[in-house]
Amino acid sequence: MTRTLSYCLNNVTDHSQYDFEFWSVYDRDEDLMDNYLPAEKFKGFRADKVKFTGEAIRLGKQCHTVILSHINLASVGVAIKLINPKCRVVLIAHGIEVWRPLFLLKKVLLKKCDKIICVSEYTRNEIIRLHNVQADKCVVINNALDPHMKLPAQLHKPDALLQRYSLSKNNDILFTLARLAGTEQYKGYDQVIKTLGNLKPQFPNLKYVLAGAADVEEKQRIEQIIVQYQVEDMVILPGFIDERELTNHFLMADLFVLPSKKEGFGIVFIEAMACGLPVICGNTDGSIDAVKGGKLGTAINPDDAVELQNEIIKHLKNRPALAVREALQKECTSYFNSDIYSNQLKRLLID
Repeated sequence: MTRTLSYCLNNVTDHSQYDFEFWSVYDRDEDLMDNYLPAEKFKGFRADKVKFTGEAIRLGKQCHTVILSHINLASVGVAIKLINPKCRVVLIAHGIEVWRPLFLLKKVLLKKCDKIICVSEYTRNEIIRLHNVQADKCVVINNALDPHMKLPAQLHKPDALLQRYSLSKNNDILFTLARLAGTEQYKGYDQVIKTLGNLKPQFPNLKYVLAGAADVEEKQRIEQIIVQYQVEDMVILPGFIDERELTNHFLMADLFVLPSKKEGFGIVFIEAMACGLPVICGNTDGSIDAVKGGKLGTAINPDDAVELQNEIIKHLKNRPALAVREALQKECTSYFNSDIYSNQLKRLLID
């Protein structure tokens, strides 16, 4: 998300009177991917939080606009606003970090900042409801596809990847990509695993590829669930997926399934659909924005195992034709592209 933000802000400010710099607390200068913005506009602080905070506040004394990419930067935003009240401070709100009680400094930031960019309507509503923020301060700008994501021109299953996982085109393949962590069990992949045994009689060649970097404890827990439900022959755990192989993993699958309950937006959904892959998501969080209220994908009650099972069956029995998948890809990329994202930022920050 921040790479896309930097790319779009650079494009927007290139055609305005603004100077623009993008600072990162944790990255090093050499971590910059210069296809997103030029090196002279990037500064990395190597996790030196004290130096970052001090320099950011000093620079903020003369800035017209400061954009905070996370509420954890509240101390910077509040200090800048106190020192330079005319500086416009804009906060980006993603999801769970603002869907809960906040410490005093973060509450002060919500009160003092000029605008809050919410990545979904759900996040906007939660900020207003939980923190009594003025509704007109909160603007929804959905996340966009990475402008450098390699989108497929042909929606065919990659033979090399099928071979790697000992799969064939006769397999029905469910795919989930998520961070597998004990703190993120709300993602819903447990539900998918528990459903597999019920699906096997109708889809004997069904496989579930559950990908993503995993904590040791969470991987052990997942493996225990797999054994408990006797679906060892149905689940593949490839671990971390290199970004260069992401598109091929979407192409390999027949259905992307992530019935999560706490997605701020769910960039992975639009990445899947941009590769022509149908998705099932939850209907109680920001995922609704990613599937355009159900226009692009299927949103279900993430706690309803029967609904999940029925929707998977429906998708696998009626797999969309190539033309339908191509239409999904085209429609998704028409909604969630960097040009639209840039224009929305421009209207908010410059026009």
